Amino acid sequence: MKLTKKRHACIRLEKDGRTLVIDPGTFSEEDAAVGADVILVTHEHLDHFNADRLRAGLEANPGAELWTLRAVADEVSAAFPGRVHTVGDGDTFTAGGFDVQVHGELHAVIHPDIPRITNVGYLIDGSLFHPGDALTLPGAAVDTLLLPVQAPWSKISEVIDYVREVKPRRAIDVHDALLTDLARPIYDTQIGGLGGADHLRLAPGDSTQA
Repeated sequence: MKLTKKRHACIRLEKDGRTLVIDPGTFSEEDAAVGADVILVTHEHLDHFNADRLRAGLEANPGAELWTLRAVADEVSAAFPGRVHTVGDGDTFTAGGFDVQVHGELHAVIHPDIPRITNVGYLIDGSLFHPGDALTLPGAAVDTLLLPVQAPWSKISEVIDYVREVKPRRAIDVHDALLTDLARPIYDTQIGGLGGADHLRLAPGDSTQA
């Protein structure tokens, strides 16, 4: 698969002429979902879910379909009957030639006074895992972990321990829009040095093989 980093938590995967996009939210490019055959959304927070981004992708390709949890599906399903699918922890499906396993149930704790919402992660082709906003374990060894590197709900020690627990061959940063250029070298050094996996940071628009 070809993996292209988009802004913040959004990525594009391309394989055999088909394209899968995860989390085209408000912080990602306006056309982040355009050209997608398969769209996955991990949860309802605006930096992962933007209804206009989803509509643009679904309208650009009449064959495109969306898989997501109920809170997001309820927002867009009426406009695209039969093309929006609700998933939860333990579900598996094949879409656009991509095999997808769904893992996780809840968003990470931001603060005890803030109610937790649902959140799911997606394991693609048994090799690449996007956890959304949680440190969910993928349930199997993975080659590539898309690592939520900085968030209001995390600290770097938890991020490092997550890489150690998942044990991927490499970790690629996502969820990085709020990480300043001043802080990036610190995160790169500490995650790369302590995580136990190759650590890669891509600029938006950069690609690698996954």
